[in-house]
Amino acid sequence: MKIFLDTADLDEIRRAASANLIDGITTNPSLLASSAGERDPQEIFLEICETVEGPISAEVVAVDADGMVAEGRRLAKIHPNIVVKVPLTEDGLRACRELRDEGTRVNVTLCFSTTQALLAAKAGATYISPFVGRLDDVGHEGMEIVAEIRQVYDRYGLETEILAASLRHPRHVLEALLIGADCATLPPKVLYQLMKHPHTDSGLERFLADWKTLNREL
Repeated sequence: MKIFLDTADLDEIRRAASANLIDGITTNPSLLASSAGERDPQEIFLEICETVEGPISAEVVAVDADGMVAEGRRLAKIHPNIVVKVPLTEDGLRACRELRDEGTRVNVTLCFSTTQALLAAKAGATYISPFVGRLDDVGHEGMEIVAEIRQVYDRYGLETEILAASLRHPRHVLEALLIGADCATLPPKVLYQLMKHPHTDSGLERFLADWKTLNREL
């Protein structure tokens, strides 16, 4: 399963990329607004693309199909790594089909049902982003949608990749792995939680303490 970092914070992106922990980046207007300051968003997207060798999702903000296509074309020109992100609306699916026909990769976002995911695949989506955590927030078992989409895509031979999104904790990541999601996008906090375990920390402390008793250097 590919791991994407869900952020527009360049410091966090550089940290994860330098350790080869991630395969791509997802952003959205909210993440960009919190990180951009006075910088041109296109400059930030370009810098991200030059930092990470993998797909970089950049979201349109238009709500009509023509506007989404126009913005998508501009975003796609920034760098070959750009994946245009559109919402799962009728206009978003129309824009998805047009952009895909032009050879642009598309991530269809804000997916909350398996039937939505089916329509996104039929529109040619490169990625579908089901929002697990937000479904959990309203009393649903969010990971069930990932399992359902996996079953439907496999049964009908649909090539759209499942990008599990809105993951809130390491257990979400594990469940996405077991279900067979193609990708998962994580906030930096969750990414670094994946490598933490109390027995690892206590084991290292014990090894170092025992080594000190030797009073030697390697």
